[in-house]
Amino acid sequence: MPEEVLVSLETGDDAAAYALPDGRALVATVDFFTPIVDDPSDWGRIAAANAFSDVYAMGGRPAIALNLVSWPVEELPLELLGRVLQGGLDVAAEAGVAVVGGHSITDPEPKYGMVALGFVDSGRIVRSSTAPPGARLFLTKPLGTGVISTAIKRGSASEEQVRAAVRTMTALNSTAAEAMVEAGAEAATDVTGFGLLGHLKAMLEASGVAAEIDASEVPFLPGVLDLARADVVPSGTKRNHAHVRASTDWGELTPPEQLLLADAQTSGGLLIAAVDGDRSAAALSDRGIPVADIGVTSAGTPGHVRVTGRVGEIPLG
Repeated sequence: MPEEVLVSLETGDDAAAYALPDGRALVATVDFFTPIVDDPSDWGRIAAANAFSDVYAMGGRPAIALNLVSWPVEELPLELLGRVLQGGLDVAAEAGVAVVGGHSITDPEPKYGMVALGFVDSGRIVRSSTAPPGARLFLTKPLGTGVISTAIKRGSASEEQVRAAVRTMTALNSTAAEAMVEAGAEAATDVTGFGLLGHLKAMLEASGVAAEIDASEVPFLPGVLDLARADVVPSGTKRNHAHVRASTDWGELTPPEQLLLADAQTSGGLLIAAVDGDRSAAALSDRGIPVADIGVTSAGTPGHVRVTGRVGEIPLG
């Protein structure tokens, strides 16, 4: 591996980082997926925010992006694709990112996403593999987007749930990233497809530590516990649950509550590990970022999580 490669697949971090001569590092990532909401513009907005999130999770700022499109040109009108792309452009403009091109193919199933490239100070890269014992764990967005996306597909999501999920998924992690870098957070990752516990497990294993989280402090979108009890749960969430089952002490959690902590997210918040928790909490709050103080890392079996408390649908803040 060239010495310029500062972060690669070896540590399971969110994106790759490549050292540049001027002291910065180039951060590179890619993500795309099938529609998870009905509105094409919202899908595009969510996909863009999701792609940029990996750059933010490393403390960087995205600068340019490339569209990735798979489209069934014989079944769906190109006007619909135009609305998807415009949604992506709208969020890119909000993030200060230039969309400079891309690639498209004909595909029976529509897919959209972006390659995102950004920059970070080489000496201030925030990794997911450097969480020490005694770090407080903060979460900056509520969970439940996987369950609500499944409810949308099944026609059982309320308008309030759809609005809340879209609002959450289209919110950029840019300000939260600025706060964690300013406060000197030791580690971070964004919570996406592997769910809170899956991404936490990966962070803990790479860092050589364990953790305890308080389920009562984890925020959730409205109504998701009722949906989980009715088995409105994506298959990815169930796979996540199976993946973390052996390394998790579930305490008093019921199976639906367990599934929510493993719910496969799209464009989720940042999971931040900080020894100086008060400083990190203040930096986030001062920027208007709703933040939940959900647990703490500890010496112990790497990757092991002990859960206390019970899941509740509390608001962030």
